[in-house]
Amino acid sequence: MHSSAVFLIEFGAIILGLGLLGRFAGRFQFSPIPLYLLAGLAFGEGGLLPLGTSEEFVAIGAEIGVILLLLMLGLEYTATDLVSNLKTQYPAGLVDAALNALPGAAMALLLGWGPVAAVVLAGVTWISSSGVIAKVLGDLGRLGNRETPVILSILVLEDLSMAVYLPIITALLAGAGLAAGSATLAIALGVAGLVLVVAVRYGRHISRFVSSDDPEKLLLVVLGLTLLVAGVAQQLQVSAAVGAFLVGIALSGEVAEGAHGLLSPLRDLFAAVFFVFFGLHTDPASIPPVLLPALALAVVTAGTKIATGYWAAKRAGISAKGRWRAGGTLVARGEFSIVIAGLAVTSGIEPRLGPLATAYVLILVIVGPLTARYTEPVAALLGGRRSARPAEPESERESGLDEAQDRDLVPTPDAPAEK
Repeated sequence: MHSSAVFLIEFGAIILGLGLLGRFAGRFQFSPIPLYLLAGLAFGEGGLLPLGTSEEFVAIGAEIGVILLLLMLGLEYTATDLVSNLKTQYPAGLVDAALNALPGAAMALLLGWGPVAAVVLAGVTWISSSGVIAKVLGDLGRLGNRETPVILSILVLEDLSMAVYLPIITALLAGAGLAAGSATLAIALGVAGLVLVVAVRYGRHISRFVSSDDPEKLLLVVLGLTLLVAGVAQQLQVSAAVGAFLVGIALSGEVAEGAHGLLSPLRDLFAAVFFVFFGLHTDPASIPPVLLPALALAVVTAGTKIATGYWAAKRAGISAKGRWRAGGTLVARGEFSIVIAGLAVTSGIEPRLGPLATAYVLILVIVGPLTARYTEPVAALLGGRRSARPAEPESERESGLDEAQDRDLVPTPDAPAEK
C-alpha cells in the first residue's frame, strides 16, 4: 500500500480513537488525559500495534500541542493580573515550590538518577494541571467560591515559574556548562520581563494590530505569530512553550476572547496528540518496575498539595471548609508534568524517568478530581464535625454561615476583598 495511504489510515484512526475516548471520559465526567496516555502506550514501543509512517507527523503535532497549551494559558491572564498576583501571592508560590518540588528531587536522588534527573522530577511533582483543575472547578460549580481566586493565583505563579524553570532544565539536559546555562537563564528572564513590560504598557496596541472582525484572519495572525515567536524563542534556547505563553499574555480584551474561542478546538486536538506521543515513547513493560515509587510519590505529593492549598487559603482568610477544598483541588497533575518529563525523555538522561512520570500522572489525574470533591467532607468526618447537627442549632447556624461565606453569599469582615 502507498505510504501516504498508510499515513492517512493511521492518523485518521488515531484522531477517531481520541475522539471516542474523549466522549467516553466526558460521559463519566473525568479527564481524558489518562485515556490518551494509555492509547499512546498501546500503540507505541512494546505496545499492541506499533505505528509506522505517522509517528513523525505525530511528533510535530505533539510539539504544536505544547505550544497551544501554553498560548491558551497565557490568554487567560493579562499582564496586569500577573504582576498583581506576583506581588500579593508570592509567599504561597514559594511554599508550593518547596513542599511539592522537594519530594520529586528526593525520589530521583534516592533512586540514584543524579542531580539533573532530580531537577526534572522536581518539576514533574511541582506543577499542578491547570486544565484538569479548571474543568473540575466548573463541574463542581465552585467558580464563584471564595477559595477559587487563591487556587487560580497558585496556578498562575506555577505557570510564571515555567518561564524560569524550562530554560534551566533545557540547558541542563543539553549538557551546557555554568556559563552557557547562566546566559540562557538571563536571556529567558530578560525576554519574559521585556514582554511583561510591553504587554502592560502597549498591550492595547498589540491587540489592536492583531485584531480582526474576520475569524479566519484572526486565527491565522494569532497562530502564525505564536509559532513564529515560539520558533525564535527556541532558537535562543529559551523554550518554545515559554514564547507561546508570553504571546498569550501580550494579547488581551476582545482579541484574547476571540482567539480563545477559535483556538480551543485546535488546542484540544494537538494536546491530545501530545499525550499520545508521550505514551508512544514509553514501553508499557517499563511501568511495573517504577509503579511502587510512582505510587509513593503520588501519595506524598497529594498530601503536600493539600497542605499548600490549605495554608494559602488560610492566609487569605478563607474558612476551614474552603481551605480543605482549595487543597484538594490542587492535587491533579497533568499536561505540564508530561511536558517536563517529555523533555527529559527526548534527551535520554534516564530511561526510567518517562515511565515513572507516566504512572505518576495517571494516578494523580484520576485521583485529583476525587480529592477535589471529597477532601473537605473527609476532613470534617475525621475532625468529628458535621455540616448539619439537628441537636445543636447554633452549630448548624454557624455552619450555614461558613458555607455562605465560602460561596461569596455573605461578606467576611476579615477576609481580603476579591479583585
